[in-house]
Amino acid sequence: MRVYRTKVKKPLGCAVVVHGASEHHGRYEWLSRRLLSAGFHVVIGDLPGHGKNPHRRGHIDHFEEYIHEISNWIAAAGAFDRPLLLIGHSLGGLAVIRTLQEKAITPRAVVLSSPCLGLYIPPPGWLKSAARPLNTWAPKLRIPIKRSADNRHATRNKTILEKDAKDPYIVKKVSIRWYFELERAMGDAFAKADRFPDVPLFILQAGRDRIVDKRAVYHWYQMLGIGRKHYKEWPGLFHEVFNEPEREAVFQYMIAAIDPYF
Repeated sequence: MRVYRTKVKKPLGCAVVVHGASEHHGRYEWLSRRLLSAGFHVVIGDLPGHGKNPHRRGHIDHFEEYIHEISNWIAAAGAFDRPLLLIGHSLGGLAVIRTLQEKAITPRAVVLSSPCLGLYIPPPGWLKSAARPLNTWAPKLRIPIKRSADNRHATRNKTILEKDAKDPYIVKKVSIRWYFELERAMGDAFAKADRFPDVPLFILQAGRDRIVDKRAVYHWYQMLGIGRKHYKEWPGLFHEVFNEPEREAVFQYMIAAIDPYF
């Protein structure tokens, strides 16, 4: 976990940033800098199985490990005694959703970028059926994931792609258990939609997402019975809206959207 203090004299709040699958907190350096300059302290870290987290690489036993880790980051943010902003991308967005469904946490605002509520190309049913016994007998068996070989579906930002190609902390394999826990968590996010707290929610969805199924994201959004929710789709942008060439426009939109609450 990393904690960064803004130099702004009157901080607006503290942002907890949760990264996506196979990546790590270092890929959010730009976003962290922009948040700091906007007046937010930043708490960020590596989820279990990712980056420099000591947990087994590419593996979790239970999705609740993510919830526990994020809860620790939120507790650290509480030391600033400032309003809490939760930001989750992709897997991190799903983990933020599940954390808020299971824990008594009421952030001042929540921002989800392309949250993983469905896969654009899910594994075929026959493959899942064949792999299901391995979830019991060999849960730590890891398989390669496409992202490690070709990240072009994540962003059009060539600088980011060049860095990713040399990044030793990008996860290249995930375990059988990891996948089935992801699937279970996505199902729980829908089944427990009524548990999501009535807090301002902003979804920033990539219009050309080829990793997350944006239809599933919008369906979940429509299920929510909360009053202050906002869905913004960015036409032409790939999955990682905060890494895209248009990311400054995305950031400025986010800051303007959350401004009334900080």
